[in-house]
Amino acid sequence: MKNRNHTFDFLCGLCIIRMISLHVMDFCGMGEVQWWTRVMEWTFYFMSFFFFKAGYFNKGVNNRPTKDYIIDRTKRLFVPYMSAGIIGLAIYFAFLPTLLDRFHKPIEPLYLSHIWETSSFYGNRPTWFLFSFFVTYLVVHFIEKVKGLHWIAALFPLMGYWLFLNGNPLWMSVNNVFMGIFFFYLGMLWKRIMNRFSRQTILWASVVMVLLFVVLNATWHGEYMMSINDFKGSFPITILNMVLVICGLVGMLSCLNLPRVPIICYIGEHSMVYFISHYPMLYFYKFMHLSFGRSIWNKPEEVFILLPAVFCMCSWMVPFIERIPWLSGRWESRVES
Repeated sequence: MKNRNHTFDFLCGLCIIRMISLHVMDFCGMGEVQWWTRVMEWTFYFMSFFFFKAGYFNKGVNNRPTKDYIIDRTKRLFVPYMSAGIIGLAIYFAFLPTLLDRFHKPIEPLYLSHIWETSSFYGNRPTWFLFSFFVTYLVVHFIEKVKGLHWIAALFPLMGYWLFLNGNPLWMSVNNVFMGIFFFYLGMLWKRIMNRFSRQTILWASVVMVLLFVVLNATWHGEYMMSINDFKGSFPITILNMVLVICGLVGMLSCLNLPRVPIICYIGEHSMVYFISHYPMLYFYKFMHLSFGRSIWNKPEEVFILLPAVFCMCSWMVPFIERIPWLSGRWESRVES
């Protein structure tokens, strides 16, 4: 059996750890502390990495009839998106009457337009990612139907930036799909490059790319927030930095034959469970405290409670959720990712 590439499990694990830590910090009102903003400045590219990974391992985006492919992507991505979102909604609105009775207003503004303007759910906002991932797969499938059209993806960051400058007008938060498609194809391209050149060549090139990212990010910083398709700083340098660091890290760690790092790789191997489960847990914890008149806002000690609690709960839930296909997306299918 072919050995598993621990590079991607490791990087996925880091991404999930960073994501959950970000949400815990935000829930506790600590998202703007200086040391944490520094962490964010050096890890802003991690969500784009998942699209890169999908392209890197892609084998079946155009090897099945369109109908079969759409059904498969729907089961693997859209069904878990809806399921996880509905669970989040249930938790969120179950507490709403209690909070209204205590505070006489919703804990945050509720908008009917939220239904069509954003693909996230009240109670489980990170679900935007699954919907954007789903749309990305479908668009790539149709792009691949036209020979040579895939090169258009090189222009998609410009489209994403144009949408940002115009207030991200597309419904269901799909403004970020153009960046998702770009990184999907970048993953496909980088894999071909790595297969074509020697390991030593890729290693040295990757080290140079990572070092160049460090220099550019420190001197000419820019950030991209994929959830809301938001660009900060110089657009071309931001794109360049993301390409350099993602390709550089993948190339460098792959060439070094990164061994399995137990905890981080485990989280990466089961990233879907952590992804769909952690946010409703945070809302449950927050609303339970508010129901008794206690806030977790601006209380650093809550971070030290929530972080280990959420990771332990998600880890405990891994075998249970992965046996539920409508949550985990693990359906039996011949279509490969």
